[in-house]
Amino acid sequence: MGKIALPPPKMTSNVSQPIQGTTDIVPPDIYGWQKIEDQARTILARYGFDEIRTPLIERSEVFTRSLGQATDVVQKEMYAFEDRGGRNIALRPEGTAGVMRYIAGAGPEAQDARLYYLGPMFRAERPQAGRKRQFHQLGVEVLGAPNPIADVECISLQVHLLKEWGIDNATIHINTRGLFDDQEAIKKGLKKSLEPHLQDLCKDCQRRYKVNVLRILDCKNEKCGHVVVNFLDAINDLLSDESKQYFNEVLEGLKRLDIPVVVQPKLVRGLDYYLHTVWEVMHLALGAQDAISGGGRYAIQVGSKTTEGVGFAIGLERILDVLRAGEKTNAKPTKKVDVWLASQGQDALYENLVLAYSLRVQGIRCGLDLKQKSLKAQMRNANRAGVSYVIICGEEEIVKETFLLKDMDNGTQEELNRSQLMEKLTSLQQIGD
Repeated sequence: MGKIALPPPKMTSNVSQPIQGTTDIVPPDIYGWQKIEDQARTILARYGFDEIRTPLIERSEVFTRSLGQATDVVQKEMYAFEDRGGRNIALRPEGTAGVMRYIAGAGPEAQDARLYYLGPMFRAERPQAGRKRQFHQLGVEVLGAPNPIADVECISLQVHLLKEWGIDNATIHINTRGLFDDQEAIKKGLKKSLEPHLQDLCKDCQRRYKVNVLRILDCKNEKCGHVVVNFLDAINDLLSDESKQYFNEVLEGLKRLDIPVVVQPKLVRGLDYYLHTVWEVMHLALGAQDAISGGGRYAIQVGSKTTEGVGFAIGLERILDVLRAGEKTNAKPTKKVDVWLASQGQDALYENLVLAYSLRVQGIRCGLDLKQKSLKAQMRNANRAGVSYVIICGEEEIVKETFLLKDMDNGTQEELNRSQLMEKLTSLQQIGD
């Protein structure tokens, strides 16, 4: 397998910037990420899914054998390198292959697993809107033999997630790739049909004609689209009766769930492991790069084992882009601090440090300044934190073994010993919860 050769980066003295194509995810944006991830975990638990976390690096063959040597991901986009031990290693460009590698090595109980993953993927693409070299996906895998009802449930789960996130007006494009034997017949028919028109195809599709002719159907170049459109009607004739029946059952199941879809004969998806149902979810808010997610049924061979299932992956950056376009990303952080501890003097600071530990162990969020500052400066920090109460400790309170609890809403304060303070704060927390 050839290794990706990217142009050398421009030298810059600003080492504080992330590598091109990657992004720091920081407040306030991180709160939107946390919100959709938490919502996803809640929904997935209802469907009986368990989380899996596979390594970010794998042996290159995990992807080359699963995705296909001739796919664009392997040929042009995968970060592949040789490590110090002489092993061919790759950063994961997608999540399914790693999950299948795990399944192949697990026991029989994993063969009907329902798994999901959340995390970064890596592709050596030219950075542009909607495409980054490090991007993040939520993916699900439903293991098991081909079953149209399982495909329908998987698509309905995807629809459910979008609704939970507040995304409307998404369009589902769906198609069938048929059985692998059907695909061979379609490839031969497509090659025969396109041979007289090779000079009219873009350079990428001229290459695809030789190595992966089905990918021509998915080309976004209008010139190629005009060439292949006349072949689309013939594709259905090359499908077996079994494949046609399978796809019809999927469409019927979606109809019963009142999930509208658009049958798109040109949709093939870019990976070799797909068979039967494939789909993509599109949204106009994304512009040219309008795919939110994609999925399908697959059969993947790892070693001597072939694992079958159905699943999808959702691009989280694109979900957030859609939400931003609809002004639905006003996610706010969970309140970090309930009380603030103000200290007057070094001894008081140590006393408050001990108190803060006790409060946090009891589940009460609290903050304090770890350097000696004026009481006025500490109260400003308490106001910035938005706390309802401030606990003040000074020399007088140390002698009396008490604390002052100030209500920031009405300005009143009361003197309490440690046990009284803990009891009051615990009761206030319960009211807040």
